[in-house]
Amino acid sequence: MAEATPPPGELRVIDNKADELRKPVKLILLGDSAVGKSKLVERFLMQRYVPIQMSTYALTLFKYDFVTPSGREIDVDIWDTAGQERFATMHPAYYHEAMCCILVFDVSRKPTYKNLEKWLGELRTYRQHVPCLVACNKIDMDPDIVTKSFAFAEKNQLPIHYVSAADGTNVVALFQAAIGEAVRYRDNPKQEDYMTQVLELIKEDTRKTASASNGSAAVPPTGAPPAAA
Repeated sequence: MAEATPPPGELRVIDNKADELRKPVKLILLGDSAVGKSKLVERFLMQRYVPIQMSTYALTLFKYDFVTPSGREIDVDIWDTAGQERFATMHPAYYHEAMCCILVFDVSRKPTYKNLEKWLGELRTYRQHVPCLVACNKIDMDPDIVTKSFAFAEKNQLPIHYVSAADGTNVVALFQAAIGEAVRYRDNPKQEDYMTQVLELIKEDTRKTASASNGSAAVPPTGAPPAAA
């Protein structure tokens, strides 16, 4: 049976949509550890999600599918770092086919704001043109922060959202904006981003192959005589 169109102005969430029917846009979050990335996702989705642990890359995937007021079905994969950012860099697979990024910092911890430059730089290594939004999180701890501007967002011409994962302030608006940007990017992708991500993944595979080869060369076959001094 065809999905009914929701009333004007309302979204209807689709639960348990079959994977073979999904054509998702990929949304990723970046930022230092403990800035509230996972909490923002959980606050946005509330209880309507089943996180999928991707143990190969130490990542978490959240699926969110819905129907717009115009009847268009939108499928979203929201990727979370699952703590991998503690190692100061992300696996290239995290960026693969990303269509929008939310850069998150903690208003109560200045270093997390300064590190946004590093995260943006790493993102642009793999996805040069995907849209980005900045999330100033934990505004419940400093409500006056919403009257301030931030040089990072202005310099990079990125929209900033003042949010609180704790009380939910502006969280829905943040993700709706990010999903909208992701859909627009998918509909009008940049060829440069596709080529960049392919090249970077090839480089990563080459490094792994070289590392494995070096490791194998270092161990002589069983019974082989020791190398001459």
